[in-house]
Amino acid sequence: MMALMHDEPQTLKTAAPSARTPVTATAAATGDSPAPDRPAVWITRLVVVALVLAALNLRPAITSLGALLEEVRDGLHMSGSVAGVLTSVPPLCFAVFGITAPRLARRFGPAAVVCAGMAAIFAGLAVRPFASGTVGFLAASALALMGIAVSNVLMPVIVKRYFPGRVGTMTGLYSMALALGTSLAAAATVPMTQAMGGSWRMGIGVWAVLAALAVLPWIPLVRDRGARSTAGTAPGGAEAGAPAAAPLRITRSRTAWALAAFFGLQATGAYITMGWMPQIFRDAGVPAGTAGVLLAVTMVMGVPLAFVIPGLATRLRTQGPIVVALGLCGLVGYSGLYLAPAGGAWVWALLLGVSNCAFPLALTMIGLRSRTGAGVVRLSAFAQSVGYLISIPGPLLVGVLYQHSGGWGLPLALMAGLMIPQMIVGTLAGRARTVEDQC
Repeated sequence: MMALMHDEPQTLKTAAPSARTPVTATAAATGDSPAPDRPAVWITRLVVVALVLAALNLRPAITSLGALLEEVRDGLHMSGSVAGVLTSVPPLCFAVFGITAPRLARRFGPAAVVCAGMAAIFAGLAVRPFASGTVGFLAASALALMGIAVSNVLMPVIVKRYFPGRVGTMTGLYSMALALGTSLAAAATVPMTQAMGGSWRMGIGVWAVLAALAVLPWIPLVRDRGARSTAGTAPGGAEAGAPAAAPLRITRSRTAWALAAFFGLQATGAYITMGWMPQIFRDAGVPAGTAGVLLAVTMVMGVPLAFVIPGLATRLRTQGPIVVALGLCGLVGYSGLYLAPAGGAWVWALLLGVSNCAFPLALTMIGLRSRTGAGVVRLSAFAQSVGYLISIPGPLLVGVLYQHSGGWGLPLALMAGLMIPQMIVGTLAGRARTVEDQC
């Protein structure tokens, strides 16, 4: 799923074609087209625009809702527990719908599926403001998140198809666009809502306009059926055109389980932050607009650190020290939210932004903990699928604790407490071992 967004740390290895390997077979295995079929210049430029617009739409459905969660709860008469369910929907959709993306891409082509994903985001965001009840609101949100889930998985496939020599550059470009869209929705939703008369329905619905724009550049690319899935894998994880190998039983690896737990715990913290942090600040007396900007600050920290942390991690034999450093930032940030949420708001937002950069670290470790391309694919799928499932109860539990305790003491204690097992399993996952050896 989302780990495919950072393919440089994964260090996938593709064997050079031998004299006996047909050109078409090699292209299928690597995901690249033969030289005569390279895309025209105008198509390449169109893909750049399409990737940037798509990346801008991969988070506003989540962070715009977080900025107006109190108004949505009041407008739809949601309890704290139901609001917790709402904040748990994103990881659930990513775990469930992301799995279907490779199969859909093989049948229809990645560009067509991403185009459909952008259309689903637009439809969900356009319908959601008109929902009169909680069920309809959840259904519309799930539709938008379904589009996000399949697009998360397939955008790297598009990058490798059209930019085989500039994978790192293009991945960095759309990663920055993703962070920008996340931060923009968090910071601008409340001011735009106030400018449009104060209706939360208008505030969350306006992001459908950006999603509609993202559909347009993908339409001409739908018929480019050459943009097939670059996974190139046969059943059991073997690369296409390669001799069949014994399947890697990833569940036998303790490192794989530790990495899955680390991925799940960091995702728990990220979705709790996106869903609840603005509300924590608002309950402490911080104005709604400022609370949204604070969330934007937390999210935008991922832009520079997403480039720094993977490079540092690959230079170290073990990644435990980085895991502990990020975990301590989270502990201090959550403790500060408990002791002085308004007084040190900017400091806590920055610290939690650093802590949330455990995500690119987890992606990097997926590549470091396997020696082969097939192993990386299997480990990535396992760690993220299990990890997103682990992350689902966290935001829900925060909502339940908030409702029944009447304050943020217990929820913040839970958030801080989760940093301890995150540091433990992250340190175990960061040891210099590979899943192939353990399996």
